[in-house]
This record gives sequence, C-alpha cells and structure tokens, in this order.
Amino acid sequence: MISIEKALQIVLNSTQNFGIEEVPFMKSVGRVLKEEIVADRDFPPFHRVSMDGIAIDFQQFKNGQRAFKIAGIQAAGSAQITLENIENCIEVMTGAVLPNNVNAVIRYEDVTLENGIATININSIQQGQNIHNKGKDGVVGDVLIHQNTKISAAEIGVLATVGKSFVKVAKQPKVMIVSTGDELVGVDETPLEHQIRRSNVFTLVSLLERLHISSETAHITDDKPILKSKIESYLLEYDVLLFSGAVSKGKYDFLPEVFEELQVEKLFHKVAQRPGKPFWFGSAASLGINKQDVCKKETKQTIVFGFPGNPISTFVNCLAYFYPWYYKSIGLAVKEETAILGEDVSFKPNLVYFLQVQLQNKFGHLVAFPISGNGSGDLASLVKTDAFIQLPNDKIAFKKGEVFPIIRYR
Repeated sequence: MISIEKALQIVLNSTQNFGIEEVPFMKSVGRVLKEEIVADRDFPPFHRVSMDGIAIDFQQFKNGQRAFKIAGIQAAGSAQITLENIENCIEVMTGAVLPNNVNAVIRYEDVTLENGIATININSIQQGQNIHNKGKDGVVGDVLIHQNTKISAAEIGVLATVGKSFVKVAKQPKVMIVSTGDELVGVDETPLEHQIRRSNVFTLVSLLERLHISSETAHITDDKPILKSKIESYLLEYDVLLFSGAVSKGKYDFLPEVFEELQVEKLFHKVAQRPGKPFWFGSAASLGINKQDVCKKETKQTIVFGFPGNPISTFVNCLAYFYPWYYKSIGLAVKEETAILGEDVSFKPNLVYFLQVQLQNKFGHLVAFPISGNGSGDLASLVKTDAFIQLPNDKIAFKKGEVFPIIRYR
C-alpha cells in the first residue's frame, strides 16, 4: 500500500499526448486550445463610436459653441464620412467608425435635437470621450488567447472576431468504461433480491462528459476467461480503460490476475486512503491498428484505472486521480481549491480521509460542512453533498476553522 502522494505522482508520470485535431470553433467549448490565437488586425480596427449621439470637434465646444447643425449620420457598418465644416456635427451610432475631423462624442441623453440643430445641455465634456480608439485592446500580431487555455464562451467570441472558423484543440482519449459482477443488472431491469442495478458505470460516463470526453461502456460477468478475452481486445483499441469493481480481495475479483496474465504492468495496487483503498493502476504496451493503414500495426500505450466497486470509492478515485491525469495529459493547469472545515472531525485510521461535505460561502470564505453517510456504498449520500475535503493521515482530530484541500463535483 502506498501513500496518496506517491500514487498521484505515479499517475501523473503516466500521462499521454493524444495529439491535436481541428474542430469547428463552435464545437470547441470546453476543449483545450493547442495554438496561439493572434490578432489579425488592430482591436478595435478603427476609432469606434461607443455611444449613440453626436460627434463634434472638441475645440468648438471649448470655444463656447453649444449649438451644432447636423451635417449627416454615421451609421454602424457604413463607410467613414467626413465633417467638412467643423462648426457642424454628425449624428453617430454605437459601433460606427468615427467620422473624420471629429474627436468627441456626446450621447443623445445630453443633447436636444430640434430643426436639424443639436444643442448640448451639459457644461463639461472631454476630448476623446465615448470613443474607443483604434488598437486600444490590441494590435496586429498580439496574442489574444494563449495555448493550453480552456475554451469558454469568452474565447468563442474572440475566435469569431479573428476569423478562426476552425481551431486546433487537444484530442480526447478513446475511453472504455467497464463494470463487472454477476450481481449487476441493467437500469431498465427489475433486480432480484440479491441483485442491484448498474450505476457506477453511468456515474463515470457523466464524470467524463464534464470533461467533454465521450466514452463507451461494457459489462462483463465474473467469468475469468471472458474477462481476459474482452480486456485483451479493449487494450488494443482504447487509450484508457476505467474499471469499476473486481480489484479487491474477493474470490471473484479476477482483474488483478487478468491484468498480470495480459502483461499489463502494475504500477500500484492499494492506496492509503478511505474510501477507495483497493485502487489498481497500471499500463500496457500493445500493438494497435494504424487507422490510416489497417494492415499496419503500431505500438500503443493503454492506461488502466481499476477503481473499487463501491460507488463512493469509484467516484472519489475518478476525481482524485483520473481528472488530474487527464488535465496533465492535455496540458491544462488547474489550481488547487481549499475550504475551511465547518465542524470538528475525528478519524482514527492511519489513512487519508476523503470526507463528503456541503459547501457554503460565509463572509467571503468557502466553508465545508461534513455530511454523515453510511460508508463507501452509500451512493445516495452524494446527492446531499458538493465535494470531498481531503484530511491528512498525520493526525486523528481536525478542528473547525482549519483549511484543507477540496475536490468539487458540483
């Protein structure tokens, strides 16, 4: 059994590069950018009017002039016009290019329009007011979005502005999620008294969908030859295998034996934590089919996460190990989050404790309140909580007000 620090380091040392793909920019939300996005022109590309109103030569106002004859209208999207007589003004619309020979925009709310004359009703204006100057936000060649940024709605707007209809993003791993056990039946089946419906596999599917990873699922009964045959084929086809169950010490927990027989290298088995102690992790090199040439085979590496079958164990291990592994694989930096413990807690085993908590904001601080569950099999308790708080194994008493790392799941 190894420490969680050692386990996480081994997991992070096993990251992979899945390559890069180009996708339509509107399909890139949630993906990780794999190119720098640069300005293809100045931002804004012209002196831009930022308020509906009138545009004047500031010097005329400074000289005492307050009434200006309207000489034209500069609409958004129309070619730039010129104020020929600086004693006049031009009506301008938000987003329009600033006309030539003007340098201040007064909003309509501060102007009276009557008989083609605009009268300014305020006593103070500034030269350059309500004008968004060309290049103020960036100039041609400036990096607007850095590589390895997670794309959100904000980035989508920038991509559209610079004309990036297709964008390079980190390719997602090909993942198979496998549940095992004769006691499991389908969601739409009525279980017998000694059976339960499959749930862990769908929890994992949803946890991966949060990362915009599509996955496939399979269920294999507790039959060692069948397990071995199926897993052998999955190792050839997938980048990552996620298992739920069959990694502990039960008579029918065949996965560690099957992995060994299939030459999957065990990197560790059992971590000093609760829940999720029997966690198995390893990797396998195999000959996979080259997608460009089906007759050609090439060496590929498949990462194997063998999570314990209890629901909370599966859940926390996916968040604590698969998520960081994935983030590092695609080059996404994620900051550790902490919270203040809201109540005293005691925990005697010499294990790191992932305790379920509800999160509340109190006076600008994130506070974690422990929720009592019924062990790692209490799937329903997840509905009542927001995160796990990670309590270290170097003491047994944890005091209200102490700060510890948390792993959010909502």
